[in-house]
Amino acid sequence: MNLKPARLLMILVAAAAFPAMAQNLAVVNGKPVPSSRADAMVKQLAAQGQPDSPQLRDMVKQELINREILIQEADKLGLSNNADVKSQVEIARQSIVIRALVADFLKKNPVSDADIKAEYDKFKAQAGDKEYRARHILVEKEDDAKAIITKLKGGAKFEDLAKQSKDPGSAANGGDLDWASPASFVKPFSDAMIALQKGQFTETPVKTQFGYHVIKLEDVRAAKLPSLEEVKPQITESLQQKKLQAYQEELRKKAKIQ
Repeated sequence: MNLKPARLLMILVAAAAFPAMAQNLAVVNGKPVPSSRADAMVKQLAAQGQPDSPQLRDMVKQELINREILIQEADKLGLSNNADVKSQVEIARQSIVIRALVADFLKKNPVSDADIKAEYDKFKAQAGDKEYRARHILVEKEDDAKAIITKLKGGAKFEDLAKQSKDPGSAANGGDLDWASPASFVKPFSDAMIALQKGQFTETPVKTQFGYHVIKLEDVRAAKLPSLEEVKPQITESLQQKKLQAYQEELRKKAKIQ
């Protein structure tokens, strides 16, 4: 078959254009909507738990077409040049790029299993091997705490006196703080608590930055700590945040801020 040069040129041009057209999701008023946008949106939805399917892709296609129609209309009206819109677009752009930077940093600086194990061991050491169930009454003045102790020695019920506590989280429950490790409390409080025997209360007020406490120890039990596997996601996230914070502080030190 002998093709004329002009005919051959048309076929070559069409062949070259076909792959580009195939990469477009649609063409709206002459402007192509790239298929890559659909892939990106499907990826986002999949990360949220929606499985990739023909139905999902069709929904995404229609959504992107609608968006293109709306953005073209907004551009016709000149809204893209609005100062507030430009500021919002820049903020959105920064957020997207920063997320990419964070993902890149964490990929290059992953949290190791050894780091996670070390953090877990530190957590166990801080938590201790015992849990305590205590009650407390918090007041502002030392004399008020001493008066409460006098009443307790006289036979008054701790739960009744706890109603006057300045701690709203426990006052309605008779001062009950539930089961917790000593590390859950500020040191003066935890030191006084672990020095008590079951059923005893502090005979002198315990001062902390919150005020004066009267503490009663209800019970002690062996600590029920979660396993490493149970808390691994939380530890990983915490260590990632520490790495990112150090990275940000390092970049800030290098930055010239005027």
